[in-house]
Amino acid sequence: MPYFTKLLLLIFCLVLLVESRKHRRRRWTNHLDVQRASHIFKKNRDLTKAWKGKTDQLLRVDEHDFTMRPAFGGPAIPVGVDVQVESLDSISEVDMDFTMTLYLRHYWKDERLSFPSTNNKSMTFDGRLVKKIWVPDVFFVHSKRSFIHDTTTDNIMLRVFPDGHVLYSMRVTVTAMCNMDFSHFPLDSQTCSLELESYAYTDEDLMLYWKNGNESLKTDEKISLSQFLIQKFHTTSRLAFYSSTGWYNRLYINFTLRRHIFFFLLQTYFPATLMVMLSWVSFWIDRRAVPARVSLGITTVLTMSTIITGVNASMPRVSYIKAVDIYLWVSFVFVFLSVLEYAAVNYLTTVQERKERKLRERFSCSCGIPHSKTMMLDGNYSESDANSLAGYTRNQMAPEEEKPEKMVVHLAMSNESNSSRKRGLKGHVGLRIIQNTHAIDKYSRLIFPGTYIFFNLIYWSVFS
Repeated sequence: MPYFTKLLLLIFCLVLLVESRKHRRRRWTNHLDVQRASHIFKKNRDLTKAWKGKTDQLLRVDEHDFTMRPAFGGPAIPVGVDVQVESLDSISEVDMDFTMTLYLRHYWKDERLSFPSTNNKSMTFDGRLVKKIWVPDVFFVHSKRSFIHDTTTDNIMLRVFPDGHVLYSMRVTVTAMCNMDFSHFPLDSQTCSLELESYAYTDEDLMLYWKNGNESLKTDEKISLSQFLIQKFHTTSRLAFYSSTGWYNRLYINFTLRRHIFFFLLQTYFPATLMVMLSWVSFWIDRRAVPARVSLGITTVLTMSTIITGVNASMPRVSYIKAVDIYLWVSFVFVFLSVLEYAAVNYLTTVQERKERKLRERFSCSCGIPHSKTMMLDGNYSESDANSLAGYTRNQMAPEEEKPEKMVVHLAMSNESNSSRKRGLKGHVGLRIIQNTHAIDKYSRLIFPGTYIFFNLIYWSVFS
């Protein structure tokens, strides 16, 4: 038992010795960390604490009146501008505007913000300092809506250099007006402009200019639109005059858009062409099939009306004719003419049948013989005269020697021969009617497609 107690005491002493060494090592490590942190803190001082308590603040904001521009009363202050377009969000034909998100940056020099520096490094601030100093009052001309992004904080950056040069950057989304010309729609190209100008300062006080010329405008390579192809971005500048206030420097961001035609080929041109071709099917349908030809014509006319209404519903109500209007209305005229073509065929058929009915009634009155009749034909009768005797039977014929100049034919009329005569007469006249009406359809089968193809060649050569 005493031996076991001594063993426990020995183990307890060893544990205490190990824990004391660990504690001593931990304290030494913490001491080294504190010394290292103190060395780093001395090397990189916190400037906000270094300037605290001094009479001269870092930027001496309180010593100057920043409601006035730099060098007030002197020459115009130059303000350079550059823009990076982040996205071109939408183009609206109905409202005639576009929406763009961009980074707008201003560069100018304000000696009131200069500060002493040993390393010539700039200082960066957020939007809170912007409210205390002078910044250019640039606005977007012809803008409908615009705002500075504020998530998660105001997207504004201010960078001040020791010599007083200032970089002022903000992230803006603006919706601006774009005067569009739809005379070639949808085979059109549109050029829109975003215009920047100082609201209060004329060219005698503030001179806006592109900082690096055409290089001042940068665009994201991923910018794309569903209906347009962005062809070109470029910058221009000129003076704008207002009769009440004077001349102002105005900067322009110009971009050219080319509309994609494939969407309209599938949604407008191709269905309209199919409707025109469908209306031609009636030329191959029998003229007596009135319900088929009339229903086909009315269906194609109503479908063309629906296509025209759908296209115009998504467009502004302009007072001039668009290219798509020309194509759709010409196609509508072709469909309508196919209906009129069948109306002409049906009318001519009715007229011919009326004439046939009158001829049949007149012939029936002149030939109303109960049993037989003798007809005298001269020896020089033609084949058509002989064909007019169709439906009659020859019972007696005079001998050859009894007709020196004329031939006497005795015709016996029975019910069967009378019906056969009427069928022969009707077939003869009906053949002439069929030939007339089919001639109209036959010519339409060639004239309608040929004319429509010729129109398409002219249309696409002019507008494409």
